[in-house]
Amino acid sequence: MATISPLLLALLWVPAGALTCYGDSGRPVDWFVVYKLPAYSGSGGPQKGLLYKYLDQDSRGWRDGVGTIDSSAGAVGRSLLPLYRGNTSQLAFLLYNDQPPPSSSRAWDSSSRGHTKGVLLLDQDGGFWLVHSVPHFPSPASSAAYGWPPSALKYGQTLLCVSFPLTEFSRIGSQLTYTFPLVYDHKLEGFFAQKFPELEDVIKGHHISHEPWNRSVTLTSQAGATFQSFAKSTYFGDDLYSGWLAEALGSDLQVQFWQRSPGILPSNCSGVWKVLDVTQIDFPGPAGPTFNATEDHSKWCVATGGPWTCVGDMNRNEGEEHRGGGTVCAQLPALWKAFQPLVKHFEKC
Repeated sequence: MATISPLLLALLWVPAGALTCYGDSGRPVDWFVVYKLPAYSGSGGPQKGLLYKYLDQDSRGWRDGVGTIDSSAGAVGRSLLPLYRGNTSQLAFLLYNDQPPPSSSRAWDSSSRGHTKGVLLLDQDGGFWLVHSVPHFPSPASSAAYGWPPSALKYGQTLLCVSFPLTEFSRIGSQLTYTFPLVYDHKLEGFFAQKFPELEDVIKGHHISHEPWNRSVTLTSQAGATFQSFAKSTYFGDDLYSGWLAEALGSDLQVQFWQRSPGILPSNCSGVWKVLDVTQIDFPGPAGPTFNATEDHSKWCVATGGPWTCVGDMNRNEGEEHRGGGTVCAQLPALWKAFQPLVKHFEKC
């Protein structure tokens, strides 16, 4: 009797109940992080730029990704599959990105919008928030299938998926009114439109117009894990990390971000808490890989002494002091123990 490969089983397995993030196993998980590796750090040939590392609450650290990042059998593709099944009647979703896919239906001027990227996908029982750093991703729901944009092959990228009960999406919507995302595809009808006026505001481009210009909220995942969302408006007028986050978390921070943009901010030791720019990343194990921050488009930070880890969509540069955006943080030992050792070198003050 022929056997079915684990990849195919993961692809075919369809769960019941609330929408959630799905792990590399194809099974529901409370949260996961995918770290897409830079192209040069992996093998050549057809997998160049498509390899990734995977982490969830049960993985005991980083694992090699199942297959490649463009596969529907992996964590990211499997989680987004409901968008591309051709039947979204029982779903609501928001796709936002300051660099929307070329296939989106109109030309966008993102200069006034937040530097923020993500996906909300939910049904009447729950859903997930995917916060990421990937330009031109994901494709609109009208696309034939899940895919990975060629523009995101060369550099490193991070994606954090957290499963939330339905009640938390009002709070997430309120956070997005601070960050002012460019929503390039959405569906919010009937029950969802009535229940989530905050998300309707986000779709219409409404955003916060009065102080305070920043806001943090506690969000509780489907399994009861605690996450802290930090969101700032364009009018906040300061760096997310040195202007707010380090003090809010009460810790020195090591920050990985895209260092090929204009006006990069140097490490900042002017306050009580230091904010230090990561310059080189090193994954554990003999195969590494090791790569420079200039090859990495991901955005994350760790508290130097623990236990905070944050994954988001903002860089440290002069322009983004005046852009909306944010990050999602947690005091989860599994996260901090995975991310903190990645910092091989950082810029001292």
